[in-house]
Amino acid sequence: MGESFDIQALIRENIAKLQPYSSARDEFSGSASVFLDANENPLNEPFNRYPDPKQKELKRILSELKGVPSPSIFLGNGSDEGIDLLFRVLCEPGRDNVITVDPTYGMYGVCAQINNVERKSVLLRADFSLDPKAVLEAADSHTKLIFLCSPNNPTSNAFQREAMLEILDQAACMVVVDEAYLDFSDKPGLLSALPAHKNLVVLQTLSKAWGMAAIRLGMVFAHPELISYLSAVKYPYNINALSMEVAKNQLTEAQAYTSWVKTILEERHRLASRLETFEFVEVVFPSDANFLLIRVKDPGGIYRFLMQEGIIVRDRSSVALCEGCLRITIGTASENQLLIEAISRYGLNEN
Repeated sequence: MGESFDIQALIRENIAKLQPYSSARDEFSGSASVFLDANENPLNEPFNRYPDPKQKELKRILSELKGVPSPSIFLGNGSDEGIDLLFRVLCEPGRDNVITVDPTYGMYGVCAQINNVERKSVLLRADFSLDPKAVLEAADSHTKLIFLCSPNNPTSNAFQREAMLEILDQAACMVVVDEAYLDFSDKPGLLSALPAHKNLVVLQTLSKAWGMAAIRLGMVFAHPELISYLSAVKYPYNINALSMEVAKNQLTEAQAYTSWVKTILEERHRLASRLETFEFVEVVFPSDANFLLIRVKDPGGIYRFLMQEGIIVRDRSSVALCEGCLRITIGTASENQLLIEAISRYGLNEN
């Protein structure tokens, strides 16, 4: 929805009235050489100082990298913080609801439970495609969030852009598009749609293609009005200085990022091609992510066999639409080869 969309009308009343905590560093601007405002230990530099609560320099780098203005960027302790804050800012516990399109990333449902918010589940079609009509029909006047994970976890496919835009154009709530795996897809994301859709929220992360899962840094891109509410509710220093420093340094290594993505895509193709040759592998689903979803004849047996071989994959066979399926992350060439050899041994044992 465009400029007429009213974000303020969706905000919880107590959050709209919130007077956010003002830290010492929030109140200070400009430059100084002596800091006596935050009750810090003056010794043990550089770890004695609180980090920038607004992450201004890191947001500047990300703004240039992503082509999104800094006021439209929120940084969280992993994408999970952004997801949780969206619930806390928008959803009145015990009254409002959210929609997830299942199967999908489990934290949407966990956050709904934690925040006492009803979760309405809409299934993907049998081919894992998005059904915009079913999603829109599930929404009501108390729906505050619709979650779309594209490329989707665990089905590994990106949704059709037109289908997502149809939901965006018609939904009277915020639509959250989680693009954690977008770097591994040849399909465009929705960042370019932000200016025309006030109800769009895009989640991205440094954990996957950028190889920085350990520093726990997620990104929320949205209209500045919504970003201001997320920033008011977050804890004052939610991103630590060490994570910010690593991120700033690594984000300058675009050549490494490009090389990593290329290598993972090559290995994804090689592993998929090899898995298709095993008789007990029924389907290797097309992937837009850094993992493969495969349907096999005995998912539990293969999972346990691989675990005994020291190889851990994810058994998704109990998830709706993923009956009989395992999810396999793309590893290094040597790790993928060990997996292939282990699965070959499983096949020999079966025969």
